[in-house]
Amino acid sequence: MAKDWCIGIIGGSGLYDIEGIEDQQWLMIDTPWGDPSDEILCGRIGDVKVRFLPRHGRGHPISPTELNSRANIDALKRAGCTDILAISAVGSLREEIEPGRFAIVEQFIDNTRHRASTFYTSGFVTHVSMADPVCPRLSEMAAKAISECKGKVATGTTYLAMEGPQFSTRAESRMYRAWGADVIGMTAMPEAKLAREAELPYALIGMSTDYDCWRATDEFGGEAVDVAEVLEQMKVNGALARAAVLKFIENLPKTRKASPIDTCLDTAVITAPAERDPALTAKLDAVAGRLLKNG
Repeated sequence: MAKDWCIGIIGGSGLYDIEGIEDQQWLMIDTPWGDPSDEILCGRIGDVKVRFLPRHGRGHPISPTELNSRANIDALKRAGCTDILAISAVGSLREEIEPGRFAIVEQFIDNTRHRASTFYTSGFVTHVSMADPVCPRLSEMAAKAISECKGKVATGTTYLAMEGPQFSTRAESRMYRAWGADVIGMTAMPEAKLAREAELPYALIGMSTDYDCWRATDEFGGEAVDVAEVLEQMKVNGALARAAVLKFIENLPKTRKASPIDTCLDTAVITAPAERDPALTAKLDAVAGRLLKNG
């Protein structure tokens, strides 16, 4: 069924606000999973409803490992989001993805260890497919928006999610390259998994800030990741990201056609209705609201 767009924008490192949002109102949304990273900036860009959440909070007080991704996704769902466009600073694991180039992520390798990665624990067992973890429709529109803003973009990339907050060792960085990863970051997992569990189509724009540390100093002249240089590149990336978000919104079709992701829970829940844990079911009123309403 066609419905109006409501785009949730998750801003990564260096992107703590979005320009051009009208009728702005910052709202704190309560969730059964705890507090989200910050209030959500609700408003519109043209005729499109937008909901902006700074992933690390305004001023960046929250560490990657301590992000409450379940609360973030739940809050965006409660705020009425139909789709999520996430933006994240990344390190590059490929020579051709130089600092300043944006990467549209197509696949993930989850190497995180200490994060709650599902809404569906015992009492409501659910297995969503993550074979194709991002929405191709959103990803294509994001790449188009970056190009139209004169940005450099790589498509079809694989994102390695590491725990952090430390950066990689050289051995790890080279291992991730051997695994087939193209960019590396600390925040997109379990965020992308949780978005799928909430039936929210998700796309990720990675903003390359550095070459991680895989490049051998004596061969390429590369050095270890330097936070000061990363922060400087973030400023440049942030300006392009803001422009690309506005272009992305501007280019959206007038009518949002249904996505298969909108109903992915229909074939994912294993636990029989009579065996579902009532307390957990109550916590799923937003992320699984459509399924629960339909029985």
